[in-house]
Amino acid sequence: MFDPALQIGKRRLPGTRETVALLAGLMALNAFAIDAMIPALPAIGEELGVADENRRQLVVVAYFFGFGATQLIWGPLADRFGRKPVLAAGVLLYTFFALLCGLAGSFTLLIASRVAMGASAAVTRVLVVTMVRDLFDGEAMARIMSLVFMTFMVVPVLAPSVGQLILLFAPWRWIFLVLGFYGLAMLLWSWLRLPETLHPEYRRALNWNEISEGVRGTLTDRQSFGYTLALTAVFGGLTAYIASIQQIVFDTFRAPDAIALVFGVIAAPMALASWLNSRIVERFGLRRVGHTGVIAFTLITTAHALLAATINEPLWLFSLIQSAAMASFAFCSSNLSTLAMEHMAPIAGTASSVQGVIGTIGGAGIGLAIGQSFDGTQLPFLIGIAICGATAFVLTLITERGRLMHDPRQPAVLPEEMIRFPD
Repeated sequence: MFDPALQIGKRRLPGTRETVALLAGLMALNAFAIDAMIPALPAIGEELGVADENRRQLVVVAYFFGFGATQLIWGPLADRFGRKPVLAAGVLLYTFFALLCGLAGSFTLLIASRVAMGASAAVTRVLVVTMVRDLFDGEAMARIMSLVFMTFMVVPVLAPSVGQLILLFAPWRWIFLVLGFYGLAMLLWSWLRLPETLHPEYRRALNWNEISEGVRGTLTDRQSFGYTLALTAVFGGLTAYIASIQQIVFDTFRAPDAIALVFGVIAAPMALASWLNSRIVERFGLRRVGHTGVIAFTLITTAHALLAATINEPLWLFSLIQSAAMASFAFCSSNLSTLAMEHMAPIAGTASSVQGVIGTIGGAGIGLAIGQSFDGTQLPFLIGIAICGATAFVLTLITERGRLMHDPRQPAVLPEEMIRFPD
């Protein structure tokens, strides 16, 4: 854990709890933007004339495509101008486009605004990971990342209930308006309390040669690229879940009133797993914990698909097994993300961007393909995420040259010795 009195430049970091809460709050902008609208999809489709339920998935998935498209922009900007001003610009744009979504008069404008909203929110994904990388290494980085993700993962428990609560008193448009006000609150909090974390020696020029060197370094490092692809696979499973869960609960199990409860049952273990990961990762190591998460995700999702193909699965059993799968996903996400960033300190902003573009757009494409295969049953979704898990396992095995759960921790190596770029 970092020292609450740690100083960056002339500014002191806020205390440990506030820093984790602030970073998690920035990440939660995305969770609320995705999950809060799931209960409103039928109302959105009805008002904007979208009868095809599979097409309504675009309200969710369009956000992911925007979210992935601009990450390669935010990272180099943050490496050049610093984390704080770039973060502020992105969150301000997020607030604007959230309000525009709330005012959209057509489905086309809503989808376009959702793409722009996701494109703006991408700054939080890039810079939260980057700022943690600025401050921490190895298992300590994984612990802080786990704490951030733990707070972040509480949001899916609350978001659908928040969306339903808003729908009790106001039209669906107010969900977007509330998101806009939340974005404004996070903008003010981060601007007032967060210091600049970019180390002066890592500031990079904003030109194509510098950016291309950063991209090349990210893609040619075996560990960075391999774990990025593995994360893409498991993120595809998460995106498929978010895109499909409303239809599965509403149409397959015919229990629309249970949507918030199902979300809570599935998401709460994710938060608990992230907290547990923060407690054990330094003891057992990134690879042991992360690889165990990948193996568990693969086994659980495969077993679930086989079970659902042989019995008439009730909603409670579906939710229980999915909660176990998503808990294992929590062990995958923070540790594999940390492993992907482990050698990237001198180019943290660019590396986070490149990894984010691949993971988000790739995962969104996988999730959309699985979501569009919905046929009134849960089987296409379950088979799809089982394939995602198996793919992530194979990619992890390839990245580690066939070795799993080993602990290669060695004395710290200076970041400059890990990756060198020409002067």
